Amino acid sequence: MNDIKLPAEWEKQSGVQLTWPHDLTDWDYILDDAIRCFVNIAKEIVKREKLLIVCPSEKEVKKQLGEIDYSNITFKEIPSNDTWARDHGAISVFANGQPTLLDFTFNGWGMKFAADKDNLISRQLYLDEAFQPDVKYCSQLQFVLEGGSIESDGEGTLLTTEECLLSNNRNDHLSKEEIEKFLKQTFGLKRILWLKNGYLAGDDTDSHIDTLARLCDKETIAYVSCDDPEDEHYEALKAMEAELKEFKTSEGKPYKLIDLPMAPISYEEEDRLPATYANFLIMNDAVLMPTYNDPQKDELAKEQLRKAFPDREIVGIDCRTLIRQHGSLHCVTMQYPLGILK
Repeated sequence: MNDIKLPAEWEKQSGVQLTWPHDLTDWDYILDDAIRCFVNIAKEIVKREKLLIVCPSEKEVKKQLGEIDYSNITFKEIPSNDTWARDHGAISVFANGQPTLLDFTFNGWGMKFAADKDNLISRQLYLDEAFQPDVKYCSQLQFVLEGGSIESDGEGTLLTTEECLLSNNRNDHLSKEEIEKFLKQTFGLKRILWLKNGYLAGDDTDSHIDTLARLCDKETIAYVSCDDPEDEHYEALKAMEAELKEFKTSEGKPYKLIDLPMAPISYEEEDRLPATYANFLIMNDAVLMPTYNDPQKDELAKEQLRKAFPDREIVGIDCRTLIRQHGSLHCVTMQYPLGILK
């Protein structure tokens, strides 16, 4: 039997992937703003670890990046539909100690958006030798799964939402029991914590867990909290909070819960955008968290994350542009554990 480990995000990393915005993506109408945001994210990543950039033109991206430590950046020129590396990127596991990339099917969050090019990026990265020579590549094309839909504690616990993993147009030919069995076998899991409640208006992902609740260590969960009874999210997020209070760690203790404020309400053409402080990226020695130009709420979210990550620097990055395309900071990044990236 294979010994499989799905690492936690807080474990040591070899680097992070960004899939860069260009004029054939949905960013076209605000491309300069999107590039500015990606440049800010890239500059924070390269201070701490390697950066893999998927893009149409290395030359163009270098012009946009300007002065930066290029010794820490690998460019791969590969076509893309969009920029959500969290969901089209391969998921790293260790199978009997061997670093392994699991390349699941990405179908545009249940066939909502074109994803034909994005679905080929991880395979192309492997063929283009972006990874260490001993990394094994496994295509899991019979199963649809996005990285933003799962959270691992690195010790056999997976946190996810029923809304996403059991949604139509992903793996609707499988029952919940069959999906659970597949996930346990594929990731070497002991248990799955399923959230039944929680959503953000304007979310295209069918309630990805990384917009709602995040494992910060094996005993701590940071989650989006709503205290305004007039807010449309109030009942669903209170129900989610109640579920989180019932969950137990693998040692059988209640989780330490850290509540994050609701991000500022943003509207575009009267539609609410799914801004969330839960969409942070854990890195080596730092946490990159999205901010939304609300000094009071941004600072409160930062203070709460300091409780979850006392040994890491909390770095805020303005993600108001990203949320205009209904995603945020964690959504556009994919980390690779130590031993994966070249």
